[in-house]
Amino acid sequence: MKVFVTGASGGIGSLLVPELTAAGHEVLGLARSDAAAKKIADAGASVLRGDLTDAEALRVGAAEADAVIHVAFNHSPDLVKSVADEAQAVETFGTALERTGKALLIASGTPIVPGRLSTENDPSVAAGPLADSPLGRRAQTAQYTLDLANKDVRSAVVRLPRSVHSRGHRYGFASALIAAARSTGVSAYVGDGGQRWPAVHHLDAVRLFRLVLEQAEPGTVVHAVADEGDPMRDLAEAIGGQLGLPTRSVPAEHFGPAGAVYALDQPASSELTRKKFGWQPSHPSLLDDLEAGNYPE
Repeated sequence: MKVFVTGASGGIGSLLVPELTAAGHEVLGLARSDAAAKKIADAGASVLRGDLTDAEALRVGAAEADAVIHVAFNHSPDLVKSVADEAQAVETFGTALERTGKALLIASGTPIVPGRLSTENDPSVAAGPLADSPLGRRAQTAQYTLDLANKDVRSAVVRLPRSVHSRGHRYGFASALIAAARSTGVSAYVGDGGQRWPAVHHLDAVRLFRLVLEQAEPGTVVHAVADEGDPMRDLAEAIGGQLGLPTRSVPAEHFGPAGAVYALDQPASSELTRKKFGWQPSHPSLLDDLEAGNYPE
């Protein structure tokens, strides 16, 4: 297949491109800068210049490809605008792909279900009190994608955990723990630190994206979860041990505006995904990577 990939030079996309090309797929990557274009080309993909706000570029990419994989996200200080830009980009793809039978895969997040592991059958938080929050808006974009199955689009949502990691690179939410520890001199956790966070290694995640691209039926939801839930205190202790810093409990506000999320227990299962796609994570766990040190500055 020819696959149009947004975020092709990013943390997930830069590993997804070689995963796809090694499997015999042709990749067209969206690049918003010269540096991104070079990185994509060096990985063996073709380049289309543009960004998530360039609707014409998105339409061109969708028209030229057999499938679209959307893993880009603009991590700007204005989170509300970033979420809105993503929604508009996905809607552009949806309109372009209607009645074509082509595939659209997007990255989303695992849901939070109080008291238990979330599963692929649990709905995203697209309604209720969180509907107008960035989390709710992103969930609505995921639901929009799934609904495209009714319009002859082979749509799928790959739910990623809060920490997508690889040694010496980014660690997802755990990167915020590292940054906070360095700036405050304390490796912190919220409350008793028993709240659990799921995680997946970058290379395990991109393999699942490829399997879903090749095998998924319209309207598929999968969980790219390797570690069902690492206690926040264990993560903080691993970080503190590598940085030579004390570990202690702090209020959620210690982590800024998003601190409330850090206090939530949010484990997730991928049992259904593993059975359906034969996906078995094989790379180091988040704790393994954190305990190895070598954190990027």
